[in-house]
Amino acid sequence: MWLLYFINNSTNFIQILNMKRKIYISIIIFLSVFMISSCEFLDDLTGANLDELTTEQVIQGLKTALTIGTDSSATSLSVVNGYYGNKLLKIPLPDEAELVRQQVVILVNKVPKLASYFNLDQKFENVVLSINRAAEEAAKEAKPIFVDAITGITIDQGWDILNGKNPLAQTKAEGFDSTAATGYFQAVTFSPLQGLFAPKIDAQLNKNLGLGFSANQAWATLRNSINSALNTIESNLTLNTLYQNSGYTVNRISQESIGEFATEKALNGLFYKVGEEEKKIRKNPYMWAEDIIKKVFGSVYVQ
Repeated sequence: MWLLYFINNSTNFIQILNMKRKIYISIIIFLSVFMISSCEFLDDLTGANLDELTTEQVIQGLKTALTIGTDSSATSLSVVNGYYGNKLLKIPLPDEAELVRQQVVILVNKVPKLASYFNLDQKFENVVLSINRAAEEAAKEAKPIFVDAITGITIDQGWDILNGKNPLAQTKAEGFDSTAATGYFQAVTFSPLQGLFAPKIDAQLNKNLGLGFSANQAWATLRNSINSALNTIESNLTLNTLYQNSGYTVNRISQESIGEFATEKALNGLFYKVGEEEKKIRKNPYMWAEDIIKKVFGSVYVQ
């Protein structure tokens, strides 16, 4: 009986061992195939063909990336609130007007009796809103200007830029600069683009873009209101005494044109957005349809 029991159980034990062995072998085979496939996939993703790239291909890839970034940036900024609704890119008051706004706040807090003469909050906001609307409208015309500039630039250090180094950066980024191409593009083309983009901005600054006034009209209204308030106060003995005794002053706004300011800020916003698109391309070049993007940026892609 005992011997028969041992034989039966030994047979079961052997069968269990055989089953486990088959399972282990299956797992090993699966893992081996998976690892081989994964390695081949990673080789594809991490640019196994880096040594096969030519300088011309690198430059073409960089220019293509900038073109893609420009297209997306101009589109996203040209919608209503493209600038105004973006906390990072919203164009503020010109510096001179912002200083005056701060001076007014301090003065009326010190001398509340003068507050009614500086009831200008809406006029300040009208300037900000209308400038941003002008920039949003002008962004619709930015793409061909940018693309022409991209086509015309000479990229002397394409390999460095591809590998996250902007040779023209005033402040060298630590480690890998994921906006190196955009930074290089901005350094080379910003001044020429200002001249080309300025007429587009100026045209929009003169238009009523649904607000009931143009940006230039809003600016003129603000300047005149500030100057008028100060003239009224300074010409009245009682008010002027309060004003002088406060120890604070409010500057007049001397700047007549906001075109240069608006152009610079609008371009800065466009370049910022192009840089954001470059980051996306570098993060995953394989989500883009262009083969040159996959080939060039895939060569330095790190998953």
